[in-house]
Amino acid sequence: MALPESAAAAHLTGTRPMEKLAPKRAAVLVCLFEGDRGEFRVILTKRSSNLSTHSGEVSLPGGKADEGDADDRETALREAKEEIGLDPSLVTIVAVLEPFLSKHLLRVTPVISILPNKQAFRPAANTSEVDEIFDAPLEMFLKDENRRSEEIDWMGVNYLVHYFDYIAGNKKFVIWGLTAGILIRVASVVYQRPPSFIEQISKL
Repeated sequence: MALPESAAAAHLTGTRPMEKLAPKRAAVLVCLFEGDRGEFRVILTKRSSNLSTHSGEVSLPGGKADEGDADDRETALREAKEEIGLDPSLVTIVAVLEPFLSKHLLRVTPVISILPNKQAFRPAANTSEVDEIFDAPLEMFLKDENRRSEEIDWMGVNYLVHYFDYIAGNKKFVIWGLTAGILIRVASVVYQRPPSFIEQISKL
C-alpha cells in the first residue's frame, strides 16, 4: 500500500484534521547511481526473515525517526548507514519528496540521493535487519513489463497495489506495495514522464 499523504488525508480522517492522527515519522533513502550502460539504478534491500513485520520483503533503506534526528534527511542517512553500511559522506541529497502514508499510518518521506562513486561503497548488511542488498534499474518502475497490480479496499476506498518482478543474478525479487509506489513516483520525477500504466484509480 503506497499513497501520497495529501491524497490520503481526506479519506483517512473524514472531518478530523490530519494532525489528530499524529502519524509516526519515517524516512527512506532512495540512493541512485549510474549503471554500466549509463542508466540510473537504485539500491534496495531484502528485509531479514527474522523481523516481526514485513519480514523477507523488498524495501528501501530507512526506518522510523529517532528523537535526535534533525530532519527526514538525517533519518534516512542514519538508517542507511545502520542497515547497509552506506557512509553519508558518499552521497549527495538532491530532493525530498512528499511523504507517503503506509497502511499502518506511518508517514514515510522519500529522500533522493546520488552516489557518484559506486565503487567507493562497500555494502555491509546489518544481518539483524537485512538479508540481502541489491540494485535495480529505476526506469523499470515506469514500464508495464514484469508488473501486475491488484485493487484493494482500504478504509472504504479502492486503491491499486503494484507488484514488480525482478531477477538479480539467479535470485528473484518482488518489489511491491509502499516501496513500489515510492519508486514509481521517484522514477516519474527523475525521468520527467508518467508511468506507462495506470498508477492509481481516479477518485473522480
